[in-house]
Amino acid sequence: MRTTFDRLRHTICFELIGLMILTLGVAKLINMDMTKIGILAVAFSIIATVWNYFYNILFDKAMLKRTGQLNKTIAIRVFHACLFELGLLVITLPMMAWWLEIGLVEALILDLGMALFYLIYAFIYNLAYDRIFPIPQTKQVGSNA
Repeated sequence: MRTTFDRLRHTICFELIGLMILTLGVAKLINMDMTKIGILAVAFSIIATVWNYFYNILFDKAMLKRTGQLNKTIAIRVFHACLFELGLLVITLPMMAWWLEIGLVEALILDLGMALFYLIYAFIYNLAYDRIFPIPQTKQVGSNA
């Protein structure tokens, strides 16, 4: 298991590196002021964190009410992730269009691009993090080691 310090380092570095890459990339891609994009990226990071907290509470309550348990199959996890992203899109899309002074279709394309970026970035980041900071060996339950 990872320590609390390691989990905090993982989360903080993930957010900071992601925000830097995204801010630079989007600012260059759409030829917009990096400060304006940076403020939006930080705001969306905070919104995603808050949404994640409340969404998971609501999802678990609904699942418990509907099924009587919280064990998530692969299909439920896929549904959970897609519904999370859809909710986040509904929350952020109007804000993005307003802040960047673009249309909803352009904001949708940009928002979907940002979601794709974070999907790929999270995969690569976690692979790299696990190589740079390997998980300490833990004893197997029931083993004599």
